[in-house]
Amino acid sequence: MMQLELRSFKGKLGVAIGILLCAISYVTATAKQFLGSCYSQSQDPDRLRRAISLDRGNAEYQDHLGRYILALNESPQAALPWLQEATRLNPNAAQYWVHLAAAQQSLGNIAGEKDSLGSALQADPHTPRIAWDAANLYLAQGSLQDALKLFHSVLENDPVYMGAALNTCWRIRPDIDFQLASVVPPNADPAFLEYLIANKETAAANKVWARMFSLQQPLSRNPLFEYLRYLVTNREVSQAALVWQQAANLSGLAAYQPSSENLLINGDFSLELLNGGFDWVHRAVRGVSLALDPTELRSSSRSLRITLDGPGITDAGIVQLVPVDPDTRYEFSGFYRAEGMDGAGAMQFAINDAYKDTPLFMSEDLRDADFWKQVAGSFTTASDTNLIILRVARVPSGSPIRGKLWIDGLKLVRSDSRVAEIATKETQ
Repeated sequence: MMQLELRSFKGKLGVAIGILLCAISYVTATAKQFLGSCYSQSQDPDRLRRAISLDRGNAEYQDHLGRYILALNESPQAALPWLQEATRLNPNAAQYWVHLAAAQQSLGNIAGEKDSLGSALQADPHTPRIAWDAANLYLAQGSLQDALKLFHSVLENDPVYMGAALNTCWRIRPDIDFQLASVVPPNADPAFLEYLIANKETAAANKVWARMFSLQQPLSRNPLFEYLRYLVTNREVSQAALVWQQAANLSGLAAYQPSSENLLINGDFSLELLNGGFDWVHRAVRGVSLALDPTELRSSSRSLRITLDGPGITDAGIVQLVPVDPDTRYEFSGFYRAEGMDGAGAMQFAINDAYKDTPLFMSEDLRDADFWKQVAGSFTTASDTNLIILRVARVPSGSPIRGKLWIDGLKLVRSDSRVAEIATKETQ
């Protein structure tokens, strides 16, 4: 019995010692990893080397030290062994290959750089950041075709780098036909359009729009309105009118199209005000408030109520741009109601040449009227007029005024269209 107890004690002691040794080994390894992790966060090369000595199999530490040496503009040769070791330890980490390629580029090792970039793309062909880094290295190397191919991948997959990629691609080769055929994918067209507008590349922007329309890509209204503002500002009225028409289905604007029966859009205010494009555009004016009013109406479910109370008013702050033909006669008409109007003069419908600000039409004063009263008149555009602006003006401008004004049923037609319409009705 005594022998068995002795053996049992020794066995237990051995097991305990074994467990203790394992625990010490585990704690030591954990401590090394912890210390290595702490050292690896440092920007001190000696501490980074200490992290590597504690965990030589950690590819991240090797890469970190190599990149740090490279960033300090020390000899790329000094960074190379660490970066090479990182790729050896973890050849599936594409970013390690990219960092190695950057060092090889600095050393003029073109063949090694190409091999490393190939390994990076093989390890991770789908991550846009890898494609972006590799593309820029190819670009610095002068391999433009390889760079553009990777920029195409970036544009196709990553909105974060899209703006920078478009700028780089356009600087490399500012050829819109080449870019659309070989580099810029259709999903990047809205961003490309915005980029070209910002850089005043009108002809190129128009070609991007043409592709967007041909592919019938849905387009949110904000970039469309930016494009239209750009076109109007640069007097590209025909293109702007065409774009508005083509955007009917792309941007849900089918109900906002002009017609021969009325060139004004949303003249009865039955639709929401878009505040862009060729619909009504409004701005805040001190002393003026605008609201769609469903309680006062004539031609539709509501009218536009304009509340006036203050000096310094030049207009109601709501306008509409209308493309027109030169040397053409037009007729304008509209209805209004007004109450409590107080002040010298009144509000008036005013139509001017949008670019020269030449007056073309001024209505009679919109004074108090407790019924829907019509105002109408005609005008002829000048030989160089292709865009007009309709507004509700204060006459005399800047004078104090108070009251409420409702407008509805606004209409603009070509006189010859109206004559043809009347003639058709008479023959029926």
